[in-house]
Amino acid sequence: MATKKSPPAKKATAAASAAPAKKAPAKAAAAKAAPAKAAAKTAAKAAPVKAAPAKAPASKAPAKAAAKAPVEKAPAKSSQHFDKKFLESQRLLLLSERDNYEIQSEALLAEARSLTENRESGDVQFDEESGEGDTLAVERERDLTLSAQARAAMEEIDAALQRMKDDTYGICKHSGLPIPRERLKAIPFATERVEFKVGGFTRR
Repeated sequence: MATKKSPPAKKATAAASAAPAKKAPAKAAAAKAAPAKAAAKTAAKAAPVKAAPAKAPASKAPAKAAAKAPVEKAPAKSSQHFDKKFLESQRLLLLSERDNYEIQSEALLAEARSLTENRESGDVQFDEESGEGDTLAVERERDLTLSAQARAAMEEIDAALQRMKDDTYGICKHSGLPIPRERLKAIPFATERVEFKVGGFTRR
């Protein structure tokens, strides 16, 4: 009986020896997968990291605009360029000139009125030969014009006196620069420097 059972044992041994042979391909597959995983890790390390998107410099734009914006300068003051003695002498000069213009204005206005009041329609011949009517009319218009100009000068003097109170006397209204003293002495109510002067009756 023992001799008959020996062949199955050989079969079992053969089966056992054949089993490890089947597991070999699995190890080879694992061995092949290992380099692939290593390559994947290396590629992952070598891949460049995407930088975060830079923020738009919107907040910096107002700062630049503010830096370029012109800084407003404070208006110049008389006291910064002229001493008290000079300003006081100019004030007295303005008052003196105002009195003169007022006298001139009133005298011219009175003369213009006298030309109208003393003339009667029958006393003057309004013809081309005598020309007396035209002469009186021209004189009257001239007196009225000069009187109005004197009044305008008085208004400019009043404005100059107000600028003294505001501490802006002698400052050019166009450039903000001080008017030279020589010009102010000649024209005490000047409002602009010579380079900005515009022609007119009043001395500015």
